Amino acid sequence: MPSAGLAPRRIAQLSALFAMFALFTAQIVSALLPNIPVFVAASAAGLLLDTFLQYRDPGLLAPLGKVRFDALVRQLLRDMLVLVGLLRIDGIDPLREQAPLLVGIIGFYAVHFTCQAVSVLVRRTRTLPIVTRNIDASELRLTASPPRILARRQAHRLLTFSLPITAGLLLTAATQDAVWGFAGVGAGVVLLFLGTAHLATWLLPRKRAKSEQQVMEWLDQWLAEYRPTTAMYFSGGTTSAYQANMWLSTLSQLEKPLIVLRERFMVQKIDATDVPVICFPKVSTMFSLETSTLKMMLHPANAAKTSQVLRIPTVKHAFINHGESDKLSSCNPYAKAYDEVWVAGPAARERYALADVGVEDKDIVEVGRPQLAPIRPYAGPPTGTYTTVLYAPTWEGWDGNPGNTSVVLAGENIVRELLADDGVRLLYKPHPMTGSVDPRAGVANERIKAMIREANTKRSGARPGAEAVAELARRTAELDKLTSTSFRTSADEMERMLLQGTPSGDRAAAISEATLAWERAYWASFPEWEHRIITEARPAIFACFNASDLLISDVSSVVSDWLSSEKPYSVANTSGLPEAAFRAAFPTVSAGVVLTPGADGVPALLDSVRDPEKDLFTKARADLKEQLLGPSDPPSLVRFDSAVKALCAKADDRRVRMESRLVDDLPSPREASDELTEGEPSEALA
Repeated sequence: MPSAGLAPRRIAQLSALFAMFALFTAQIVSALLPNIPVFVAASAAGLLLDTFLQYRDPGLLAPLGKVRFDALVRQLLRDMLVLVGLLRIDGIDPLREQAPLLVGIIGFYAVHFTCQAVSVLVRRTRTLPIVTRNIDASELRLTASPPRILARRQAHRLLTFSLPITAGLLLTAATQDAVWGFAGVGAGVVLLFLGTAHLATWLLPRKRAKSEQQVMEWLDQWLAEYRPTTAMYFSGGTTSAYQANMWLSTLSQLEKPLIVLRERFMVQKIDATDVPVICFPKVSTMFSLETSTLKMMLHPANAAKTSQVLRIPTVKHAFINHGESDKLSSCNPYAKAYDEVWVAGPAARERYALADVGVEDKDIVEVGRPQLAPIRPYAGPPTGTYTTVLYAPTWEGWDGNPGNTSVVLAGENIVRELLADDGVRLLYKPHPMTGSVDPRAGVANERIKAMIREANTKRSGARPGAEAVAELARRTAELDKLTSTSFRTSADEMERMLLQGTPSGDRAAAISEATLAWERAYWASFPEWEHRIITEARPAIFACFNASDLLISDVSSVVSDWLSSEKPYSVANTSGLPEAAFRAAFPTVSAGVVLTPGADGVPALLDSVRDPEKDLFTKARADLKEQLLGPSDPPSLVRFDSAVKALCAKADDRRVRMESRLVDDLPSPREASDELTEGEPSEALA
């Protein structure tokens, strides 16, 4: 069952396809009759509609491309039909007028294909073997990119430069005067020829990037000067960047850090940071790290390309994960491929022992969760008019287990019970991948959002003034400026490398300060009684933690992170297990209230949050926090830094052993000379 949000999109796509079909039909019929007014109108409307959709939303015509009826074929058909129409119109000489126009159109397409060939060459010369951020790469002769319509948008180029041609031909059809057609065809050919010549200037030596060998030599020199010791390695899909982004603040605290990526698109998915970023799309280029000073790599996620970097013998590897929970995914057997597995606390160590996936206890290091520092501790029950409840369910996962997410079986019941309490303000923050596997989760998610919007219409009260809204807009602009780089729409990879060179100043501190200011402005920009649906990147989950008195979630790393605050929480049980078995199977649930799919325990849960005497899990949460996250002293960041230094020391020891072994295995010059002298000539020669 498709998501409700797809219906308008499907309607728009079908409408665009039907309009295109109708215009082609009208053009064919009117060209054969001929009917000049209909012919001119259908031909012009067809080109204008195609051009408009290519610029506005090319996906609407994507099905035509799948059956090889793409923009090039459509324009060829339109031009052919225009020429057929001209043959059917009296007053236009087939040899003296129509034939030269045909030759001109053929010339236009010849220039178009030439431009396409030049664009391919330009793109190849501007595709470097690596991509960088936060590194001064000006020595690579980086230049601004050519106009996108010439270099990358074949359909846009063809349709745009066809406009004067089609206009001229249609004026000829309407007036029976071939001068208009000659003018239009001439203008189209000349403009496209000039554009092709301009594009070809990017093939000149002054605009060409350096060769792959020169680029890699430059990188080796930069690595030798920067001397990195610790890197975070990440590979993944378009929606997985959050797994790496959650470690940026921790990584920036280390000495000489580096971020190593494998997918070109991921370079722009990584959040704002001062840490140098290098993307190695090819394995062969990545092995330049073997001769660098790099000692260890941190891995926040398992990926297919991880096995490639594990082959670098000079580097030690630690798996740090992107969150811990009681799910089996937190004990992936792949973890035994790393030198060490870093976990938050004793609970994860026990989890690996019970899972028996090949990870030895001696290779597990407890480092806490250093990125949880911004989460404020429990300060007592809510004192205001409203109790803020954060409902943050996880997504449905890949294995089809109904206990993965509460959205499908319990989400609407939980939200209904919360909205029934007039003293509750609900913050709903679903996982961004909700509905990506199970369409039922997507449908339930939309129904929950509709319930929250309807509940807001039934509430009223004073709203913040225009000053609060203006303050949020100002803080948003300030934060956007710090966390993003403005690119031209035509900017390609090389131009972005040029613009994203060495960062100036302590940007990390400025971003942290601006983020706190934005969060204050955000919460102040709407009334305290208003429920919120939070699906954007801001506010982040930790900001929602700090604004909430209670968390309702599923078995996920969200619960573990929330426990650092020691605030009350609840977990929905949609696994089908009895409560006792559910608590036994998932230790993170042991200090919280378990909700059934019917959510009948929500009123009692809210009472326990408002009245600490009814809260039966206060001590249990403190004990579980230490079990999951480790001790508070020394701080997690200190333990993490100590683990980094210890693993770097192991890498140094291994390097020394290997170098000494090579020295022992190689004979000295005198020994080699003696062996050659004492042997037979044939043996010496061999």
